[in-house]
Amino acid sequence: ASDRASIMVRDILAASPRQLVPQCGYQCMSCCRVFPTLWSLKIHIQHSSQEGYSCKVYYRRLKALWEKEHKEQEAASSQG
Repeated sequence: ASDRASIMVRDILAASPRQLVPQCGYQCMSCCRVFPTLWSLKIHIQHSSQEGYSCKVYYRRLKALWEKEHKEQEAASSQG
């Protein structure tokens, strides 16, 4: 189910605190292309497979890892 979760803007921003490329736009952390707006980056990620990139897979996997890590941290804090 987590593999099918949609990538949200907050997920894109969380991918890297240095994602904003000064005076250029936002960089995709998967393919390193730079986009003028956050919205254009999100559209790129959603349609990356049509462009020959696997950016959507990268961001989905990253989100799944974050969710797993968050659940593990919650479990550890409730046990201790």
